[in-house]
Amino acid sequence: MNQYKNCQLCPRNCKVDRTRGGLGYCGESDKLKISSICPHFGEEPPISGTNGSGTVFFTGCSLKCLFCQNYQISIEGMGRIWSVPEVVDEIEKMYNIHKIHNVNFVTPDHFFPHTIEIVKSLRKRRINIPILYNTSGYQKLSLLKEIKDYADIYMPDFKYSDSNLSKKLSHCDDYPEIAIESISEMVKQKGFLDSFENNTTIAKKGVLVRHLILPENVKNSIDVLTTLFLEFGKNVPISLMSQYYPAQRFKVNSENENISFLNRRITSDEFKQVYEHAISLGFKNMLVQFPVSY
Repeated sequence: MNQYKNCQLCPRNCKVDRTRGGLGYCGESDKLKISSICPHFGEEPPISGTNGSGTVFFTGCSLKCLFCQNYQISIEGMGRIWSVPEVVDEIEKMYNIHKIHNVNFVTPDHFFPHTIEIVKSLRKRRINIPILYNTSGYQKLSLLKEIKDYADIYMPDFKYSDSNLSKKLSHCDDYPEIAIESISEMVKQKGFLDSFENNTTIAKKGVLVRHLILPENVKNSIDVLTTLFLEFGKNVPISLMSQYYPAQRFKVNSENENISFLNRRITSDEFKQVYEHAISLGFKNMLVQFPVSY
């Protein structure tokens, strides 16, 4: 837990002493804050399955995208303080009652040390279901190497290929470079999601990369897909998502009028362009969320 004293758990490297009440860029101290712990059925089929994914929604976020769909949790700090034993008890309850398929740590970067303690405790209780790290893609290689023995599945985003867009929407122009390095490390550790390779219903190990299509940014999405293809080939598992909606509470003004496109959903034509590019690249293991209007 000493890592919280001069916090460099994410690429922001804010070096805040979170043990003395200081808040990192993520908005959190060293107190484990969680919004909810529950079975979740909205993840991809190999993750949610029939019994659900045992999600642990950590409060705060090291990326804080302007378009965040869960801004109440990531930006506004919704949640309460938990102890590690309390978290483990709740996960054990889900495991016994709901027979969850995995433990799903959602945006856990800024609480990596706590996740390691949680996994250790679960293993002591002989709860050996897969541990899933559900991340933004903006992770440090050193921390990914540190959690290697505690992770089974990685589900990173690859949000941006355009550094100008990542700077505009997530205040980090280094996102594309860091994300591709992070995903490479994840694949090196765990390989591709095994449900595709073994033709099984529920995933036990591997990497699934997510991408959310944003309005007026077809080129970013096309370049994201091209980059993934060039880096990992046609067999890399991809989840192409279309569910963006303007959930954030920002207002367009003179300072942010250039992001007014975030005030609408993507169009059928925008989705079609991205989807057809994915098909043309020949991805073999692709999950697609089609928009209602498509």
